Amino acid sequence: MVVDPQAPELVDSDFVAMMRASHLCVLIHDAATKNILWANPAACALLEWSVSELRPLKANHMSSSAQQYDRVIGRAWLQDAVEKGMSRIEWHYRSRSGRVIPTDAVAVRVELAQGPAVMVQFRDVEREQRVEAELRQTTSYVDALARHTATVAFMLDAGGAIRFATDTALAHLGLSGDTDPPVGRLLESYARLRRDGAETSWAEASAAADPVAPVRLEIPGAEPVTLEGGLERLRDVDAFLMILHDVSTRVRGEQRRELELRHENYLARYNAMGDMAMAIAHELGQPLAAAANFVAGVRAHAHALETSGQVPDGTTAALEYGLDSANRQIDRVSAIVGALRSFVGHLEHVEQVVDLNEVLDECLYFVRLRADSAGVDVVVRASPEPVPVRCERVLTGQVVLNLCFNAIDEIVAADAEDRRVERVTETREDGGTVTVADRGRGVREDVFADSFTSKEHGSGIGLALSHRIINRQHGAIWCEPRDGGGSVFGFSLPPG
Repeated sequence: MVVDPQAPELVDSDFVAMMRASHLCVLIHDAATKNILWANPAACALLEWSVSELRPLKANHMSSSAQQYDRVIGRAWLQDAVEKGMSRIEWHYRSRSGRVIPTDAVAVRVELAQGPAVMVQFRDVEREQRVEAELRQTTSYVDALARHTATVAFMLDAGGAIRFATDTALAHLGLSGDTDPPVGRLLESYARLRRDGAETSWAEASAAADPVAPVRLEIPGAEPVTLEGGLERLRDVDAFLMILHDVSTRVRGEQRRELELRHENYLARYNAMGDMAMAIAHELGQPLAAAANFVAGVRAHAHALETSGQVPDGTTAALEYGLDSANRQIDRVSAIVGALRSFVGHLEHVEQVVDLNEVLDECLYFVRLRADSAGVDVVVRASPEPVPVRCERVLTGQVVLNLCFNAIDEIVAADAEDRRVERVTETREDGGTVTVADRGRGVREDVFADSFTSKEHGSGIGLALSHRIINRQHGAIWCEPRDGGGSVFGFSLPPG
C-alpha cells in the first residue's frame, strides 16, 4: 500500500474510490494514441457503454456527427492538452442509444505510472440548460403574476411588513410597480383589516391564520376600496400570503340596496303615520267639541245658580280663571289637530304645482312647537310673491321639517348665544328656493353621506333621504358655511 506524502491519511485506493463515486464524468486517454484507457462509472452511465466497450471506440463512434465534432478536431483538442497541459472545449458526445449530449469538457495532461495520459472531465450541460430554462420560465411566470394579474397579492413578514406585492396590489395602495420593496407595514401605513365584520389588528389576524383565515382589507380614500380574501401562513417560512379580490362594486351595491330598503321602510312608516294622524285628527274633533260645550255649560250653570241665589255672589267670577284656561287649552289642541289634518291631507304623493310659501306655512306650526320647547326663535322671511314649484307637496314639507329640526337641535347642542333659525323663500332663475340658516357648530364633510340620522329621537329621514327626495324631483340640495359661524342648508325645485 502506497501512502501519499501530501495526504498521509489517504492511500492510492482511496483516490480510486473517490473517482468511482464522483458524478463528474471522467475518461482517460493515452497521450500518444488517444485511445480510451479507462472511464469512471459516471461516464459509463452517461454514454451507456461499459469500460471494455469504450476502449476500442474512436471519436466518430461516440461524438455528434456534426462537422464541428469531427474526429480530427477531437484528436487535436486532446493533443493540445498533451502539449499545453490543459485544453477546454464544448463537445457533443453521442450515447449508445444515439442521444446527443452537450458537455463542457476539460482535457488535462496527467502523468501515470505507465506514461503520460489525458484525463477528460465533462458533465452533461443539457440538464443544466433545461433547469436554467425552467428557471427562466418560472421567473417569467412570477413576473407575469406580479405585473399582469388582476389578483391582489401581498407577501408579508411576521410583523406585517410588505415584502412583495403584485402591481395591482400596489396600485390600490397608491404606489407604483417600481417600489421595491414597498415601505411600511400594510395595516399601519395603508389600510384597515377586518374579520367577522369587526376591525382587527395584525397580531390577531396572523394568529387566526392557522393556516388560512378569511379577511377583508379596507383602503380609505376619495373612493374607498374594499378587498376580500384569505390570509395564509406559509409553511417552513416565517411569512404570510394574502390573496384578495376587489369587491368594492359589490359592497357599494349592497350599501345602495340597504339605503333603498330603508327608504322604502321609511315611506311605509310615513304613510302609516299619516293614516294614523288623519284618524286621530278625525277622532279628536268630537271630544274636543264636547269638552268646549261642557265648559260653556259649567259657566252658564254657575251663572244661573248665582242669579237664583243658590250660591254666593262672585262664585261665577271665581270660576272664570279655570274655565278660561280650559278653553284656551281646548283651542290650542283644536289648532294642532287642524294643522295636522292640513299637513297630512295630501298623501297621494303625486307631482303637482304648489306654492313654497304655503308648504312652509303648513310646517311652521310644528317648527314653532319644537323651537319654543328648545328656547329657539324662528324668523321667517317669505317671498312677498308666490313661489310656484313642481314637486310632491308632502315629501317636500318633510324635507323642510327635517332641515328646520336639525337646525334647532344644532343650536341647542352647540349652546350658541344667538338662538335663532332663519327660514327664507325666494324665486330664482332656476326655480323656487328654501334656505334654513343657524348659528350652530358649522358643517362637516359629506353631510349627505349618512343614510339616516344617528340621533336618539326623530323620524329617521336623515339628510341623505332629503337629498334623495329633492333630487328625485329634479331639484338640488346643498349645505355651506354661514358667515360668522353656523351653516346654511337649502334646496331648490323646478319652477311650476
